[in-house]
Amino acid sequence: MNASVSPPLRTEAAPVTWPDPAREAAFRAWLASLRGFELDPASLRAASADASFRRYLRLDGPNGPRIVMDAPPTHEDCRPFVALARLLRQAGLQAPEVLAWNEAEGFMLLSDLGSTTYLQAVQAHPERADALYRDALRALVRLQGIPAAEQVPAYDRTLLWREMELFPQWYVARHQAMALSPQDQAVLHASFELLSANALAQPRVLVHRDYHSRNLMVCGEPGEPTNPGVLDFQDAVWGPITYDLVSLLRDAYVEWEEAQQIDWAVRYWEAARRAGLPVHADFGEFWRDFEWMGLQRHLKVLGIFCRLFHRDGKDGYLKDLPWVWRQAHHVACRYREFAALARLLEKVAGQERQVGYTF
Repeated sequence: MNASVSPPLRTEAAPVTWPDPAREAAFRAWLASLRGFELDPASLRAASADASFRRYLRLDGPNGPRIVMDAPPTHEDCRPFVALARLLRQAGLQAPEVLAWNEAEGFMLLSDLGSTTYLQAVQAHPERADALYRDALRALVRLQGIPAAEQVPAYDRTLLWREMELFPQWYVARHQAMALSPQDQAVLHASFELLSANALAQPRVLVHRDYHSRNLMVCGEPGEPTNPGVLDFQDAVWGPITYDLVSLLRDAYVEWEEAQQIDWAVRYWEAARRAGLPVHADFGEFWRDFEWMGLQRHLKVLGIFCRLFHRDGKDGYLKDLPWVWRQAHHVACRYREFAALARLLEKVAGQERQVGYTF
């Protein structure tokens, strides 16, 4: 099993800095007010980075470490996190338990799912990848079985388009400093129409939206019911059934050979059918939906990674742009409906024409 793995962004045991002294004072006061946890303030350290304004800290206590979410309420609404954590845990998934929450100031105490992400585990022990990913597929089937249509926003056309518009705004115009011609804009518009129509035509389930190797934690040996731990689910929506599978098998940080992707996709598809999920009865049709959903996601991610750099000063994602571009280009080359988009991707990235398959 061959995989190309991106180095993790998580910064275990990194020191904690507070750019705002008033927020640090508020945190210290809240921590001192907690009763029954006996947490050691001197043990405070960074637990992980985040692609938003949230960050996670770790503290030690007599019953083991705990996680603190630091989410300034002017930038982050923690209510979806709390609601989704409850839903996932009720369904038997390993999501963090909310132990205490200062909603007004944006501090939350959580159970600790450990410090080893799937990305780190695959990087350190590639021979465990198959078993770990089978656990992730089983957990995904369970997640998609949660009847949450009335409890999360719809992944509608407006949201799909808003995501794809990040590509011309941040990747093309800002990162590549390129102005699209009217013909180029027409190609993008036609492609976005096809991708959004396909996504909206798919059966709909609960969608995590970032179900990938940096948000899944190793919480036991492969095959144990505690594995994986699931993080970063607060942006969940009700949407296309292939979306989270794409996030897992074609994420931006680890590159799996297509044969391996298909093997895992078939295993998921069979398990989903047994569980009564509304997957397409024909795997070939399901795989096409999977690929088109992936193209939508990869265009979005190209824009997001560039926005994180140019707007938020986070350059750690730039190294992953080439792999995300290759995934988008691979699919665009494979389907005749996106031949013009493939050429546009090449033009924007300054890449020579590559040969692909057309179905």
